Amino acid sequence: WISGLFNPQAYLTAVMQATARKSDWPLDKFAIMVEVTNKSRDEIEGPMREGALVYGLYLEGARWDLAGGVLEDATLKELHPTMPVLLVKAVPHDKLELRDFYQCPVYQTQQRGPTFVFTAGLRTKVPPAKWVLAGVAMLMDMAM
Repeated sequence: WISGLFNPQAYLTAVMQATARKSDWPLDKFAIMVEVTNKSRDEIEGPMREGALVYGLYLEGARWDLAGGVLEDATLKELHPTMPVLLVKAVPHDKLELRDFYQCPVYQTQQRGPTFVFTAGLRTKVPPAKWVLAGVAMLMDMAM
């Protein structure tokens, strides 16, 4: 439950540090990569061998299509759909996939700016510029 952490950036740094130590590479050679699973929190059976499973994030300005595994337009009257469980792991910068991904900002609150946490790459079928113009972001807390 990443939303409940006081300092989620420290948790993400720890994920990168664990991978860096395991591969004996410097920490600055790694970046955070996010894979959106098709599972809910209740369907998780145990920890992953690599990375960390996190939940408690909401999308603003779009929705996640479980069947297609891509970012889609928001549905009417659903302002902040819940994201499925995410696998957060560290990968070398040169293996970070950027094509057909929207670099979605993740914020702690709806105030955005000062509450930035990290950027999550979400798969998309349309040009990422569409989501930038729509102001799509993931939020950890819905209360202002």
